[in-house]
Amino acid sequence: EGQLMGWDEHIMLIAHCVHKYSDQMVIVGNTGSNNTYEAIRATEQGFAVGMDVALQINPYYGKTSSEGMIAHFEKVLDLGPCIIYNVPGRTGQDIPPEIIEPLAKNKNLVGIKECMGTKRIKYYETHGIACWSGNDDQSHDSRHEGRSHGVISVAANVIPKTMRKLMDSPQPELNKKLKVFFDWLFCEPNPIPLNTIMPMLGLAKPVFRLPYVPLNLDQREKGLQLF
Repeated sequence: EGQLMGWDEHIMLIAHCVHKYSDQMVIVGNTGSNNTYEAIRATEQGFAVGMDVALQINPYYGKTSSEGMIAHFEKVLDLGPCIIYNVPGRTGQDIPPEIIEPLAKNKNLVGIKECMGTKRIKYYETHGIACWSGNDDQSHDSRHEGRSHGVISVAANVIPKTMRKLMDSPQPELNKKLKVFFDWLFCEPNPIPLNTIMPMLGLAKPVFRLPYVPLNLDQREKGLQLF
């Protein structure tokens, strides 16, 4: 729910995660912004309280030119290690390879979280640019056919060991079985189904911020049947 949080809440959450999980790498989304100044300030503060890597999104709604997008990412890359997150379904604008490839020369570009499918991921990996799938339902093929580094996953919040198994070795039958769960997990915009199922399984408290509301009873019952 990062987009529903204020910047002070962001920094407090990052600091809490660093304090609790300082023995692991802390990669933080939502320090990005469609406002370059805000992205810089939030990312600076995130690094100041101990995050290891920032997940940076391209400017959304107030979209910019290719040159403007490169300039935006160059500013945040100057601050420290970053993964660029390409999700046109949310931002309304693709980040194509002709933008990523010049940025890949920057030592702070860790890689790409890519939602444009296995073909795009395979292209990056064969050109020496680390890439993680951003789509759970495509992540198996992206890993074992596209040679991705793995997946930055929604489903892993609920079934982490299963998602790890899916990444560690080819599991076509398991991947096929998981399709029903993946479909349910995106029956409404993410993270609504995830935020609904986690309290139902005792993994989180049932707290929602508007405009998110829980799935209806029929949807919840269908979700429980999957477990």
